[in-house]
Amino acid sequence: MSHDQNPTAPRPASAASGTGDPAVVPQFAPVPAGRPRRRYAVVGTGHRAGMYVDAITGAHADVAELVAWCDSNPTRMAYYDGVVGQALGLDGPAGLPTYGPDGLEAMVLEQRVDVVVVTTPDFTHADLVARAQAAGADVVVEKPLTTTDVGCRTIADSVKSTGRDVVMTFNYRYSPRNSSLREVIASGEIGDVTSVHFEWVLDTVHGADYFRRWHRQRENSGSLLIHKSSHHFDLVNWWLGDVPARVFASAGLRFYGAENAAARGMGERPARGTGVVGDPWSFDLTADPRLQALYLDAEHHDGYLRDRDVFSEGITIYDNMALVVDYARGATMTYSLNAHAPWEGYTVAVNGTKGRAELTVVERGVVIIDDRGHVVLDPSATPATQAAKLAAEGIRPEAEHLIVQKHWEPAREWPIPAGVGGHGGGDAILLMDVFRRDLRLGDDPLGRAAGYRDGLAAVAVGIAANESLRTGQAVRVADLDLGDDLS
Repeated sequence: MSHDQNPTAPRPASAASGTGDPAVVPQFAPVPAGRPRRRYAVVGTGHRAGMYVDAITGAHADVAELVAWCDSNPTRMAYYDGVVGQALGLDGPAGLPTYGPDGLEAMVLEQRVDVVVVTTPDFTHADLVARAQAAGADVVVEKPLTTTDVGCRTIADSVKSTGRDVVMTFNYRYSPRNSSLREVIASGEIGDVTSVHFEWVLDTVHGADYFRRWHRQRENSGSLLIHKSSHHFDLVNWWLGDVPARVFASAGLRFYGAENAAARGMGERPARGTGVVGDPWSFDLTADPRLQALYLDAEHHDGYLRDRDVFSEGITIYDNMALVVDYARGATMTYSLNAHAPWEGYTVAVNGTKGRAELTVVERGVVIIDDRGHVVLDPSATPATQAAKLAAEGIRPEAEHLIVQKHWEPAREWPIPAGVGGHGGGDAILLMDVFRRDLRLGDDPLGRAAGYRDGLAAVAVGIAANESLRTGQAVRVADLDLGDDLS
């Protein structure tokens, strides 16, 4: 039941500050004296759970406390229990009660859980959200909300019947570069939006990683069009203040997988990456103590292999995707995602009746291989790889720029304030909203907090895209029956 978020994403320029710019960091009232902390349980103790565990035991320990774990894998729960014990200054593990997936309802009742944090594989989200709400808890859920129209209806029905809350953690909304583009559009600076072009490229570190893990099978993740792209589709929905109406998609598995490897004459491949030397496509779990503890040391319980070969059989997701999306108020988006690029980042161009805004982000300008044939995650570790990185950055430096140009005027750079933490400086700001939003002083003019309807609108594009790929036709979102009227 672990939700493994990619641990290799680089720290961007907008995350350089330790405190963040007041323009994007909300202000919160002090915690009232004597107010009890909200009781949280984490369901799914994979890599991504760490962000919430660290927040609850660290910056937000005054308003939140962890009271239980729920997972099918005892080794992963034990790992995080040790993390919490250390954070609390104990001599050993925290000793929090543990439950299997079937014990979710008992956990909520017995541990008096206020909020369940769901960080499990995507296809399990809908059932867990509905069960947690029916048991009496609110829910914080990682993106994507769910992977199918059935899952959407399950969550929509649950919210209506229980009245319980669902917080979607769309952390990219909180990235200052993305909220700055929202500010440009909302201000009317470029007029009414007529079209958006959005290209996202994942490099051969980050992109390849999805083809090693449970994401590689469409029934688990809904493909990258849902697992990864729901981030991107939510951004466009939020930037435009609009909802998707029609989707046409084209996609294919053209780089990873056994057939593509054979066509390129790659020869025999190792079944998994751990222990392999000299192959940049292999991922050795022993190189990262956290991943070794969460996966290699835990796989004897459930057989989950975190380091499968990206060129093996059984991959059913795509590595090249392109969409045309019509929006309810008339704008059109062209979108592409590539998962095997030599660099990582994205470009967004927003055309309006008064001009154009262009956001360009390079998150990692080059993937470097060391003298042992391994991918270098930290190029500053040795002088040689640092020199290679600096040489590459002369052409494609890690940077972010937001350019605005109105008709008959020169282009100008729009300032991007400093954020805090990962995901473009958005993670730490998101967590403030997740754990202390009731203490926020004033409304957020950027409207960054997301609920389940935002989650529905984001996955609607991916669900419609998958249907379009199946039928070869454009798909109207209204025909999907997602359990709620997005318009």
